[in-house]
Amino acid sequence: MFALGGTISMAPGTVLTGRQLLDAVPGLDRAGARIEVHEFRQLPSASLSVGDIIELSAAIGEQLAAGAAGAVVIQGTDTIEETAFLLDLLHAGPEPVVVTGAMRTPAMAGADGPANILAAVQAAASPELRDLGCVVVFADEIHAARFVRKADTTSVTAFTSPSAGPLGRLVEGEPRLLTRPVGRFTVAPPSRNVRVGLVVLSLGDDGELLRAAAGRFDGLVVAAFGAGHVPAATVLPLAALAGQIPVVFASRTGRGPVLAGVYDFPGSERDLLARGLISAGFLDPVKARILLHVLLAEGAKKAERAGIIAAFRAAGNLGG
Repeated sequence: MFALGGTISMAPGTVLTGRQLLDAVPGLDRAGARIEVHEFRQLPSASLSVGDIIELSAAIGEQLAAGAAGAVVIQGTDTIEETAFLLDLLHAGPEPVVVTGAMRTPAMAGADGPANILAAVQAAASPELRDLGCVVVFADEIHAARFVRKADTTSVTAFTSPSAGPLGRLVEGEPRLLTRPVGRFTVAPPSRNVRVGLVVLSLGDDGELLRAAAGRFDGLVVAAFGAGHVPAATVLPLAALAGQIPVVFASRTGRGPVLAGVYDFPGSERDLLARGLISAGFLDPVKARILLHVLLAEGAKKAERAGIIAAFRAAGNLGG
């Protein structure tokens, strides 16, 4: 178990360690698992970096290679949808990697941390979750990392999978899968530092932020309207950027794919593809940014345009 900090550890006047969090979980001794605790970070999840999660992935890999049956990551909830997806991309092995946290601090009535930790341990210890990559376990639901989103600021059921629904749930301490995602997509550990931006387009956008992005990023993701549409005024700045760096467009709606050939007007999905932009498929903007980051940081063929397009076709569609 790797503890990273966050709401789950924020007790009055102190920050609880991973061991203290485990000691406060009723019934954990009956979960059938011997747990080794690693105090990896002590940060609010908004302050975690891509580099932190790459290091975490390597540390998890070392423990799995040494014989661990699975891994649990406990962190703040703000960035779980991104950290879990990054761990999923970097974890090629069969062992379950489970990410969880809490929406309520240990001092609040109805604190959800202990129940989430217990469920996460039960999930990570179960062979039922092998070969699923990284999952998020929250409120007894099991979500695939590629689909999960934080959909509420305070609810204990904040995590949902809008495009696919949960994979299953914990029932009497046992993971029960209702469905399995088709295929997995993984990448090699990144070998260089890159900077990938995310620009959210809005009504009346004139492209000024896009023009300001020129020369500042190695890649860019654009959160477009609906099924992949942008204001006409942003088309030329986007085309100019796409001639310099990989530019991926995703839907800011958070559910459903961007299209490829339904609409045909300046700023439509057909127009953007013709101008060299790359479709994110079903991936939402923040996950598209994570995928583009690791592809560019890995270098070699996956950082080339054809490799990026192939990766997004594989990872950005429900078929895997």
